[in-house]
Amino acid sequence: MATRWGICSTGKISHDFTMALKTLHAEEHQVVAVAARKLEDAQEFAKKHSIARAYGSYEELARDPDIDVVYVGVIHPYHLSTCLLFTNAKKNILCEKPLAMNIKEVQKILASAKTNDVFLMEAVWTRFFPASVEIRRLLAQGEVGEVKMVKSEFAWPMMHIPRAVQKELGGGALLDVGIYCLQFTCMVYNGEKPESIQATGVCLETGVDETVVVTLKFSKNRIAVCTCSLGMKLPNDALIVGTKGTIRVRQHMWCPTSLEVNGKETQYPLPEPYLPLNFLNSTGLRYEAEEVRQCLLKGLKESAVMSHADSLLLAELEDEIRRQVGVVYSQDYQ
Repeated sequence: MATRWGICSTGKISHDFTMALKTLHAEEHQVVAVAARKLEDAQEFAKKHSIARAYGSYEELARDPDIDVVYVGVIHPYHLSTCLLFTNAKKNILCEKPLAMNIKEVQKILASAKTNDVFLMEAVWTRFFPASVEIRRLLAQGEVGEVKMVKSEFAWPMMHIPRAVQKELGGGALLDVGIYCLQFTCMVYNGEKPESIQATGVCLETGVDETVVVTLKFSKNRIAVCTCSLGMKLPNDALIVGTKGTIRVRQHMWCPTSLEVNGKETQYPLPEPYLPLNFLNSTGLRYEAEEVRQCLLKGLKESAVMSHADSLLLAELEDEIRRQVGVVYSQDYQ
């Protein structure tokens, strides 16, 4: 039986996620409804993607009895209220990253999911790519020996995008793109909490971070360096340095389709979309969708690949980095 998806919001990422679902088998994944704050937007989205039902409110989607899981694609200042709407409606959730604006909000979302006995996962899509699966396998087998350093970067010119630079919209490099670097580090170091965090950054007049550089020190003198920015373009590689070799993600470390292990490169091609995408390699969102299906089939309430503990650690790191850089959102006072 197919996993029946509801799409919450009709923005660019929801378009791409729906496109990714269509690359999977129709007997396993079906989009049955979409909701927006305006009915016209939902109807236009539904027509474009051949979705049977369109709703002009998220509440209507929450009441739909024919939905197994909701994909939450709203901007992150609204993740808390939207996730609580669906958890209280007993709906399983895949919520776009970051799961919330700070750790307090993350804790509220996870607590509600537990109380209502529903599945919930933060949509850190990078973790589910075949290249990421291979990285975890190589590390577990000691292919590069003991990891001594992790370097990752995600810098892309986004200063022209209001969502990226306005505080009330949850702007800032760290929560938008830096999360990819942090989650990669956390994945490599197997969810270990760093012993120390040193962060510095440049903030915009709007009060959000334009560029952030973070150094994290882990046990056994292991180091990670993360760089993120909205104001420049970098190669966007990721590098794992071990005592016996290296693993490098070449370009676009946030959606890896190429992996270089000790100088030998392997490609992981993605399926082609049937409509133009908004973001690079977005058909790769299919992998997190399939993880959700497998978890639901097993009756799980969280994923072992992107667990609730992983989301809590990410939020904790983000809060401390923002504190050091000097970025404060209104949600931090609530």
